[in-house]
Parts: sequence; structure tokens; C-alpha cells
Amino acid sequence: MRNESKTFYQNVLHMENIKKGFIGSICMLLVSFSHAQDVHFSQAIYSPLTLSPAMAGVNGPMTAIVNYRSQWKSVAPAYSSIAASFDMRLNENRRNRRGIFAFGINFLNDQSGDSKISTTNANLNLAYHLILNKRSKLGVGIYTGFGQRAIDAGAGRWGSQFDGMAYNSALGSNEAFSRDQFSFIDVGTGFAYTFKNSESYITSNDQREFTVGGGVFHLSRPNYSFFSTNDELLFMRFNVFAQAIVGFTNTNLSIMPAVYFQRQGPSQEILVGSYFRYMAQGYSKVTGFNKGTYISLGTFYRYRDAFVVKGMIEWADFALGLAYDVNVSPLANSTKTRGGFEVFLKYGLTQALAQRTRSRI
Repeated sequence: MRNESKTFYQNVLHMENIKKGFIGSICMLLVSFSHAQDVHFSQAIYSPLTLSPAMAGVNGPMTAIVNYRSQWKSVAPAYSSIAASFDMRLNENRRNRRGIFAFGINFLNDQSGDSKISTTNANLNLAYHLILNKRSKLGVGIYTGFGQRAIDAGAGRWGSQFDGMAYNSALGSNEAFSRDQFSFIDVGTGFAYTFKNSESYITSNDQREFTVGGGVFHLSRPNYSFFSTNDELLFMRFNVFAQAIVGFTNTNLSIMPAVYFQRQGPSQEILVGSYFRYMAQGYSKVTGFNKGTYISLGTFYRYRDAFVVKGMIEWADFALGLAYDVNVSPLANSTKTRGGFEVFLKYGLTQALAQRTRSRI
């Protein structure tokens, strides 16, 4: 009886592994082959150049950010993305300027599934922000870049390799790839409007900051297929967004609401929510002795996909944020609601130049 129970338990585990492998393959195929969608980050505000090339130079004289995301790890062997961006204003200290020139570079690498489908992008962004008045600017930007995709077909598990009971590596995949890697050129454009009314004094907490923008990506529509018989072009991605920081006067509390909408081919995404920010220590603009410390917690909702729980700490010119997607889509039955983990690290050279540039912007 004990041996029969053990055998039954082993068979159940075996079938569960097959199920997970099959679902993981489906996830990988949906992400990598079906309509070729861009990678997204739940902490979108901290991946600014994926929102619009016009975001170069918006957040300060110099900004550097690193992002990492891991998704669907409970069903797929690997689905991870790493990104890095750097942007800088070019004429920050020039007097009597009517606008601000900025440039930025961003890098993205994504790895998906058993077949190790990798996508790598490197883009150069150029932006110009027209100074409308002391509090607001209107910017436009463009980007051009280089992309590469690659696949290790021999490492994958395909539907034709399941013999009805188990995965059988001796069976052929029946997949005819014409190329295992290819490169392409990518271009796009975007805009951004910013309004900033800084705090009256160190503890007033009455700041009002708003950013509204959008972008159009993949204007070049590159061929995105590994198959010679499939002339699949990468869909253009259209997105608009709005984000803000609103302080409650003479308190330590602020809210950071945001909404993001993007559409790419037949797919679309809506992400909406807010951080709730607590000022543990205000920043001293005159002496610089107080570096400024903020702690934020937030909840966002990606329509028909996931709830996103976020946390962030800001100290001086640094920020560290974490996020976790709780899956609520039909895939939740297989993922057990485990969606994706995300982390970012940001450095922004803003406070060191704030006093010197305040009167010029």
C-alpha cells in the first residue's frame, strides 16, 4: 500500500512538472512570438526613457537608473529583464537660455523561456525642452537605436516533443527556424510637459509637480520573426501617461498618483494607482545639511492582469524601489497569483545643483 501511494504521488508530481513545462512554453511563446510585445516595467516612472524619449533631462541635470524584473518564475524557467538608462542636460549652466537640450542613452536586455529568447536594445535619445515660464516646460524628443534578437531552439521544449505521457527529447521539434539571430534599426519620438512648483520652505511640503507625456516607438517597423515564411513586423507602440507629486501643506505626507496607457498592435495596457509618501526629513536647500529622506508605499492596478504593491525609500540623491505583481488574470490558476518581482536603483544629481539653477529655470 505504501509503495502504491509513493508511485501515485510520483506520478502526480511528474504530471504537474509536465503541466508547468507546457504552460511555461505557452507563456514564452505568447510573449516572444505572438504580436511581439515590448517589455514593460510596473515602476514605469522609474524607467522614463521607455515612456518617451522627451523624458531625457526632465528629472534633473543628470539621472542614472538601473531596473531589474523577473516574471512568471513559478511556471517558466526564465523570464527576466534588465534595463539601464542615463540622461543629462547639456546647457544646464548657460544663462538666458530659452530652452534646455538633453541627451540620454538606454539599454534593455530581456531573456524568455527554455529557448533563451533574448532581446537586446540600445538607444540614443535627444530632447529639447522649451522654457514656457519659471514653472513649466514643453519638451520633444527623438530616439534612434540598434536591436538584436536571438534564440537557442535546441534548448526549448516544444508541443511535438510530448508523446502523450511525458516530454521526450528524442522527438523532433518540427520547428524550422530560418535564422537564430537578427538585428534591426529602431526609431521613435515623443513629447513631455512638466510643471514644477517647489516647496516654499523646508517643512512646508506644499510642492506641486506634474508631468504629462507620450511617445510613439518602432516607427521603422522592423521585421521581428525567426521564420523566413513569416513576415512579422514589430507593431508600433503608442503610449500616454500622467504622473504627479502633490504635498499636503504643513504635513509630512504627499501622494504620487500616476496613470499609464499603451497600445501595441492588438494589445493594450492600463496601469493606474498612487504612491503615498512620508517625509522623514526635509531637504535643506540653503545649507544642504539635511539630505532629505522619504519613505513611500503604493498600490497600482494593471487592468485585467495584476495588482502591484510598491515600496520605495529616497535619501539625498538616491532612490531604491521594490514592486511585486499579484497576478489576477486567468493565468493566476497556474501561477498561484505569483506575477513578477521588480527592483530599481536611481541616482539623480539634482540637489547639488538646485540652488545654483533655481533662479534660471
